[in-house]
Formats: sequence, C-alpha cells, structure tokens
Amino acid sequence: MERVIIHVDMDYFYAAIEEREEPMLKGKAVVVCMYSNRGESGGAVSTSNYIARDAGIRSAMPCKLAKSKKPDAVFLPVRKAFYEEVSANVMEILRSNADSEESFEKISIDEAFLEITESCNGDYDIAKEIGLRIKEEVKSQERITCSVGIGPNKLIAKMASSFRKPDGITVIRPEETEDFLKPMPVKKLWGIGKVTEDKLIEMGITTVKELAAFNVMELISVFGKNKGMWLKQAASGQDDSPVKERTASDQIGRMASLKNDSRNENMIFSLLDELMDDVVSKVKKRKVSFRSVTVTVIFSNFKTSTKSRTFNHAVSDREILAENAVELMKQFLDESTINFRRVGVRVGNLQESTGQKSLFDF
Repeated sequence: MERVIIHVDMDYFYAAIEEREEPMLKGKAVVVCMYSNRGESGGAVSTSNYIARDAGIRSAMPCKLAKSKKPDAVFLPVRKAFYEEVSANVMEILRSNADSEESFEKISIDEAFLEITESCNGDYDIAKEIGLRIKEEVKSQERITCSVGIGPNKLIAKMASSFRKPDGITVIRPEETEDFLKPMPVKKLWGIGKVTEDKLIEMGITTVKELAAFNVMELISVFGKNKGMWLKQAASGQDDSPVKERTASDQIGRMASLKNDSRNENMIFSLLDELMDDVVSKVKKRKVSFRSVTVTVIFSNFKTSTKSRTFNHAVSDREILAENAVELMKQFLDESTINFRRVGVRVGNLQESTGQKSLFDF
C-alpha cells in the first residue's frame, strides 16, 4: 500500500491568533515582533499577516525597517506562552486524525506531519476528505486557518502545503510527483538553503528538473556523499523518512473563551470543568500520565499569565487534575480584579502510563 502523509501548516500563526483575539485587527497589516532589550526600536519580525507581507515585510526583518515599509501597520509583541497554548490545542486535533500515536510528528509550534495510510487505505480521495476535516476542525475549534498538503512522503506533503496558502489544500498523488516538482526553482525544494541554492546555480542548476537529471557523482564530488545523494533523491521526489514523534515529553491542553469578559466564578469554573474533561479524555486515549498542571488566563486587557504545579510522581487521575487546576484558578481570582477573557488548562511532562494509579506527592 502506498504511504499517504499529511503536512499541516498554520497560516501566519502568531498574527492570526492576534486577529482572532482582536477582531478590529481584521483588514489591517499585523506584525508580531520579538523585541530586544532596546524596546520597540530593536528586535526582529517574528511573523506578519498577508497584508503586511504584501508591503514587503518578512520574518527576521528588523522591526525598525518593517515600520518604515508600513508605518500604519499594527505592531505587537510576541506572546509565546499564549501561542503555545493554542498550538497545544491544534496539535491534539492533528494527532487525533493520525493513524496512531506513533504516526504523528510535530516539527514546530505551527506545523506537523501525520501519516494516514491506514485511515484512508491508500486512497487519495479519502485522504483529501480527511484533510478537509482537519481544516474544518481547526477552524471551528480554534477559529484560525491552516494549509494542508497531502502526498506519498514527507517531502512532497511539506511542499504541497505551501502550494495554495493561505487556507488551501493540495493533493499530490504518487504519479503526479514528477510533474509537481519539475518546474520548481531549486530553492523551493524543502531542505535547500541559500548557500546550497547559490552553489547549484553556479553549477548551472536552476530547476528541480535539472537537479533530478544531474549526474549524481558530480553532486557527490561537490556536496559530499550524504548531501549529494539526498539532493538527487529529493529532486526525484524520493523520501523514505518516517513520521515519528520527536520527543516523548509533550503536553496536552485546551483553552477556550468565556462567553464574554467576566469574573463570574460559575462561568469560569464551568468552562474549566469542560476543558479538564477534554484533557483527561486525551490523556486516557494516549495512555499517558503527567507530572505537571498549568492553568492559563488571558485577561480582558490581553495580558497572559500562567500558574503551574509539578508533582514528584506521575499521575493520571481527573480528581488530582481538578483539585490543582481549581486551586490555581482561585489564586488568579484572588490576585486580580481584571475580567477574564480566555482560560486554559494543560498537563505536561508526559510519560507512558503503567496502568497503576500513581501517588500524588509534591
């Protein structure tokens, strides 16, 4: 059976989350910056929405230069902890659509691979339905969009996901791989950086088609055996690398908005209860236990704050999760008079469950 791999790439992730949180940003150029210790006069662009990109603003560009290109853009500081909460939610959606726990691979805060060979029985029409379902689940649950690429391996799936951004889906069947790759400039081949691109151009290689036809021994003589072989294989659309979870240490969480900004305890704890149910369900499904609990609050002024508690032993009981999450949430209510906008709960330091009830111990 032919492998079927999906790559999911969130669209302008940080800026999209900021747009979601503040609807008045819609239609404006939004730039999220990682500011240096010199404040807003220093730092670099982390990400930007497509309106800002149309003005020439790119990731890693100095914020000062970005402001000169689009003075009326909205510049916001990175809120990494908040984005990680949203990422955890998205990754759980993606993980639930993979063939198995072992068939999922998060590669960054906003993208992941999942293998669906068994789920679709190698049928690319069914694979597309799964891809569309993923897009709908992300949009309905997190109110942001993603682009999906589907192909016979990770290389093709990764390149396909960027083919119709934003909010697109591209399916490349095995027999379509060659036609998909051939016209592309070599810089579009996933894994080729600027130095390699410049060297290939020096060798007269400007397209993937030319690279695929190039003598492999000459590539090896210039780039070395491993890279030379990889260049030849990648240009031919070959990639046997497995989809595999990169780390055993992960987290499971959910975050959601209150119906309106509020400090109403019934409303807050009712939502927290729903979120904990979802987290525990995922903990059981993944057959893991956890050693930490984190509660996150985003206030009406958009400030994000977290409180965590770590245990000496791994646990998996909902009762223990609830006891600690509720206590942490009460601390937020005691310490602040500002209305809550969103709340979240996550568990971390995951490990494979032994099936035995763990001791609860600080």
